[in-house]
Amino acid sequence: MPKIFLPDGSSYHYDGVVNAAAVAEDIGPGLAKAALAAELDGQLVDLCDPISDDAQLRLITARDPKGLEVIRHSCAHLLGQAVKQLFPAAQMAIGPVIEHGFYYDIACEQSFTPSDLERIAQRMVELIDREEDVIKHMTPRADAIRIFRERGETYKLRLIEGLPEAQELGLYHHGEYIDMCRGPHVPNTRFLKAFKLTHLAGAYWRGDTANEMLQRIYGTAWDSAKQLRAHLNRLEEAKKRDHRRLGARLDLFHFEEEAPGMVFWHQRGWRLFRLVEEHIRRALGDDYHEVHTPQMLDRSLWERSGHWDKFGDMIFATTSEKRDYAVKPMNCPAHVRLFQNQLRSHRELPYRIAEFGVVHRNEASGTLHG
Repeated sequence: MPKIFLPDGSSYHYDGVVNAAAVAEDIGPGLAKAALAAELDGQLVDLCDPISDDAQLRLITARDPKGLEVIRHSCAHLLGQAVKQLFPAAQMAIGPVIEHGFYYDIACEQSFTPSDLERIAQRMVELIDREEDVIKHMTPRADAIRIFRERGETYKLRLIEGLPEAQELGLYHHGEYIDMCRGPHVPNTRFLKAFKLTHLAGAYWRGDTANEMLQRIYGTAWDSAKQLRAHLNRLEEAKKRDHRRLGARLDLFHFEEEAPGMVFWHQRGWRLFRLVEEHIRRALGDDYHEVHTPQMLDRSLWERSGHWDKFGDMIFATTSEKRDYAVKPMNCPAHVRLFQNQLRSHRELPYRIAEFGVVHRNEASGTLHG
C-alpha cells in the first residue's frame, strides 16, 4: 500500500502496486500526456515500472535535462528499428547516449553511405508518425537469449554473456523491433520527432582495436524542432571556426599525412604561439619553477608511475642498447624526479613546477578532432 510523495510536498496513497504513469494520470491529463519517464527515490525509471513501497517520485518531461537523455536513448532504439527494416541482415551492437545526441554501432556487410543515412532518417520519421507504444518486458535470461538467437543478434548475445549475474533483462518492444536496455525509454515514439542523423564513422567493437570494425551512425535529438534548429545552427557556426580551416586560411599552421595530429607551424602561427607562451610565463610569475625535462625516458619510470600498465597502448616506445624507452605522454613523472633530486624542506612547499613540454600520445586517429 504505497504512499507516493511528490516534489511539491503533496502525496498520493494507493491500495496496491502502482506505477508512475498512473500517478501522472491522477495529477492531471496534461502531465500524463507530457511525462516520458520518472525519477523514483533518485533513480530514473520507466513510467510502467511497478512501485510497491513508499517512495519519492518526480515525473520527467521532455524539458527536463534527464528527459532529454531519455529521448536520445529512445532515438537510438528507433534508429535500430529503421536500420533493421531497411537492412534486415544488419546486427545491432551498442547504442548509448552522448553529449547532444546518440549513436548506434552496427555490423553490416553493406557499407552505409550518406544516401543510406537519408533513407534511414526518412524511415524513422515514418515510424514516429505511427505513434507506436514502447513496451517494456522484464524477461528471464533464458528467454532473452532465445529471442536474440532467433533474431540472429549475436552482439546482443555477447552483451548478455557479459552480464552473468542478470537473471532478468529489460527488453523494449515497439512494432516488430526488440532491443535490450536498462532504460528508461519514452512510452511512445511521438516524443522523438525532433532528431537528425548527422554522420557516419567506423568504430571497433567495445572500443578495442583488436576487435572487428563496426559502422557507427551518429544522431542528435531534442525536445522540440526549435531546439534542434538552434543546435544545428551552432554546429554550422562551429564549422566556420574549425581550427584546421582557420589555420590554413590565416596561414598559421597546417597538417600533413606524414605526421598525423602534429602541427606544421608557419611563421605567423609560431609568432602567435610564442606570444601566448610569453603571456602564460608572465602569469605564472615567481610562483612556479619553469623547467625542461627529457623528451624520452626509460620504461621503468612509466611503470612506477602506473602509466605503462594503464596506458601502455597509447605510449610511443622504442628500444636502444637493450633498454626500453617511452616518448613522454605527459610531464609530471619527470617533475616528480626533479622534486626527488634533492632533500626538500616543508618550508619549500607548495613546490610548483611548470613546463612548456611537448608530449606525444598514440591515440586513434578518430580522437584527434572532437
